[in-house]
Amino acid sequence: MTKLSDRINNLAESQTLAMAKKCRDLQAQGIDIISLSIGEPDFNTPQFIKDAAKKAIDDNITRYTPVSGLADLRKAISAKFKRDNNLSYTPEQVVVSTGAKQSIANVILSMINPGEEVIVPIPYWVSYIETIKLAEGIPVTIPTTIGSNFKITAEQLKKAITPKTKMIVFSTPCNPSGSVYTKEELKSLADVIVQYPDLYVISDEIYEYINFGGKHESIAQFDFIYDRVITVNGVSKGYAMTGWRIGYIGAPKWIADACDKMQGQFTSGTCSIAQMAALAGIKSDPSVTFEMRDAFQRRRDLVLNLMKEIPGMKTNIPDGAFYIFPDISYYFGKSYSHYHIKNSADLSMYILEEGNVALVSGDAFGDDNCIRFSYASSEETLTEAVKRIKEALAKLK
Repeated sequence: MTKLSDRINNLAESQTLAMAKKCRDLQAQGIDIISLSIGEPDFNTPQFIKDAAKKAIDDNITRYTPVSGLADLRKAISAKFKRDNNLSYTPEQVVVSTGAKQSIANVILSMINPGEEVIVPIPYWVSYIETIKLAEGIPVTIPTTIGSNFKITAEQLKKAITPKTKMIVFSTPCNPSGSVYTKEELKSLADVIVQYPDLYVISDEIYEYINFGGKHESIAQFDFIYDRVITVNGVSKGYAMTGWRIGYIGAPKWIADACDKMQGQFTSGTCSIAQMAALAGIKSDPSVTFEMRDAFQRRRDLVLNLMKEIPGMKTNIPDGAFYIFPDISYYFGKSYSHYHIKNSADLSMYILEEGNVALVSGDAFGDDNCIRFSYASSEETLTEAVKRIKEALAKLK
């Protein structure tokens, strides 16, 4: 009999982190693996942000911080919400956490009771479902397709709502599809949400600055549901600060207070040095992120053009983030050597072992017909990766 809790036994391992570990293991054996499995910019953190962290150390900003974050940082985040999103969150409505992942977990664990339903559009970020399960909530998924650009409609949302529905959680720009909801699309969803007074929204906007279609739109902008939206963001993607582990929320104060209470028992305040680094980034003009954004757009266009040469691989044109989520179901039922492809997990393992490219299978994101390709690598590396994938797939008959 296991001595571990049912809670941990029922929790799935993050497949993105699992694939990254497998990739590192193969690389340690001397195998030339191109890893496109992890959601991490390949750029270095901007120098002025690193300088701010060094200064924080020299200034001895090394003690415990308030659970919800340093006052100056929360004030800067409040100003950022107004500057970039026209959202009015006071510093008291902001909670800084050790990454947006903890921010989302804080909210779900603070709000979801056993048996309550949480709507999650497919494809979804891998940790949404497991965090809901950890809170003993019930994930209710809504499928999408390439044809709908991986976005749900108001009609689909309304149909998924039941008397047990407590929350919807989604990302825009989306991980893994790169899809971005327009203002009109968000308004149509908000028009449904407002009809259900006990329905709350987690809007995950961590990829805000990697948006190729123009202005980023937040669902909290609609004042008739503002008091039921928790806006999640952070510095990891837009400022290439993944290892600094800084995420944050803007939320109704009673929810922010609950997250402060939850975090106070788990981690307390996050790293003081990382907070000072984040402060420098958030106070800076958003134009400092444009060079990275433009590079990602060039890479997206490069990879989409290269993928056109692969038979049976169907793609949409993602408007943000740094992922392509192609439909690869054409290869199901095909074989090569001892490989027999039945699903996306089989295909991702085949591409890893036969093509030496690490991707993440679509089942990790709720869509087994697809596979996630991260283009957060150099153009030279991406060109070589698609070449390897094309050659490996051509062997399947």
